[in-house]
Amino acid sequence: MFIGEYSHTLDKKNRLAVPVKFRKDLGDNAVITRGLDNSLQLYPMAAWKEIAVKLGEMPIGESQTRSFVRLMLAGAAEVSLDKLGRILIPEYLKKFAGLKKDTKINGLFNRVEIWDTASWDSYKNRAEKDSNKAAEKLGELGVF
Repeated sequence: MFIGEYSHTLDKKNRLAVPVKFRKDLGDNAVITRGLDNSLQLYPMAAWKEIAVKLGEMPIGESQTRSFVRLMLAGAAEVSLDKLGRILIPEYLKKFAGLKKDTKINGLFNRVEIWDTASWDSYKNRAEKDSNKAAEKLGELGVF
C-alpha cells in the first residue's frame, strides 16, 4: 500500500528517485501514465493490468470515454527502477504534468502520483478548503 507525501527532484536526464518505502511494492517494472489534474500516475504492473482491463472494456460509443481511454492507455509507458531506485520520466509525460525540478510523490493506496511541486501545492490548498464538503459527501456514502 502506498501512503505519504515525499519531495524529490527530477534530474537533467528526466530521472526521478522513487521513495524507498514505495520501491518494494512497485517492483522492478511499473507503468506510468497521464493522471488526473495534470499529475502522473505510477502503478505496479499487476495493478496496471487490472486498470487496463477495465479501461479496455469501457464502451467506445461515447467520445469522452474514448478520449479518456486513449489518453490513459496510449499515454502509458513501462518503466524500470534502476539500481538507485530511479525511473525515467518520458518527455511527453514530463511536459503533460509540467514537471520542472521539484516534485511531489504521493502514495494513494494502489498507485503513486507524481506532481510538479508548485502544482501540487496549489491543488492541495484548494482541496483543503473544500475538505469539509468532501467529508460530508463521503459521509452520505457511508465512508465516514
